[in-house]
Amino acid sequence: MLNLTHLRHDLIFKKPSGTSRGVLKTKTSFFIKIFESSNPSVFGLGECSLIQGLSIDPFKLLPEKLNYLKNDTDDALRNYQQKFKDFPALVFAIEMAMMDLSNGGKRCLFDNDFSAGKDNILINGLVWMGDYDFMNAQIQEKIKTGFNCIKLKIGAINFEEEIALIKKIRGEFSESDIQIRVDANGAFKPETALEKLQRLADLKIHSIEQPIKQKQWSEMAKLCEITPLPIALDEELIGVHSFEERSKMIETIKPHYIILKPSLVGGIESSEEWIGIAEKNDIGFWITSALESNIGLNAIAQWTYDIVQKKPGRKMYQGLGTGKLFTNNIDSPLEIVEGHLIYKNDISWDLNTLNFE
Repeated sequence: MLNLTHLRHDLIFKKPSGTSRGVLKTKTSFFIKIFESSNPSVFGLGECSLIQGLSIDPFKLLPEKLNYLKNDTDDALRNYQQKFKDFPALVFAIEMAMMDLSNGGKRCLFDNDFSAGKDNILINGLVWMGDYDFMNAQIQEKIKTGFNCIKLKIGAINFEEEIALIKKIRGEFSESDIQIRVDANGAFKPETALEKLQRLADLKIHSIEQPIKQKQWSEMAKLCEITPLPIALDEELIGVHSFEERSKMIETIKPHYIILKPSLVGGIESSEEWIGIAEKNDIGFWITSALESNIGLNAIAQWTYDIVQKKPGRKMYQGLGTGKLFTNNIDSPLEIVEGHLIYKNDISWDLNTLNFE
């Protein structure tokens, strides 16, 4: 018989981090532990990671759902993807914990060269929104520490200042030296977006995420058709549950890439459905964490390595560089070295901070 316990853990940012939804100082995760009642020392861990203003999981209803899981675990876990489809972060947490448990409760969800410490994952360096000096300092630090792909969150300061920042990078590094991605988080207006995309394209940008707000399929489709700069869908994927609706959206908009955050789209199985639809339409993808602790990041990283290795042409810079953001993260074998995420098997997990009920 399966049992489940859970706890809330508020992660504290080392530095306040600017996003299109305001400056984040903390973010909430709920950890769940699933185990057989006959062997509680072997357990799977999952993380339900929530971002205020972005995650669609109804925060106020989560305690009720978690208590249902705790009090009637076996029943609750039957067809949980459908039961909790409006709680994508919770679905991912359950999926993560069940996979961990089925593999012996060792935080090894996928047995591959990454989890064995034999290979690494190329990742981008994330530059948070802020004023010119703050963003410039982050850019210099990322390049200095060995990142060859920089992702800038734009839309917080004057566009001319953001262009100046990118020009500064391009004045020192060509596109073959440093790949630049930008994430607008829907900050552009449809009527002025094309002009801004052209100016960014002139600076040899790799791609732009979500230039206009989601749920404007017609406007986004027009942009994707005439853009001088590859467009990636991000927030657009959130809350689109059925295979039919997902297929219709991809076939209507025809983006160049999709970006998958398992905590926001309902986990690994759901993400793989998105990948299948995208690749059927000759659309690329990469995978990004969504401010999870190292528990969630570990699951995403192991799966990312696994899915990328399955087909030639899938290897890209992934957005998995969030492991050092928090003062009270879970100590783990995950490390970032010169723009690569690695799993150091000589370092143990420290779960002492997780005091489950």
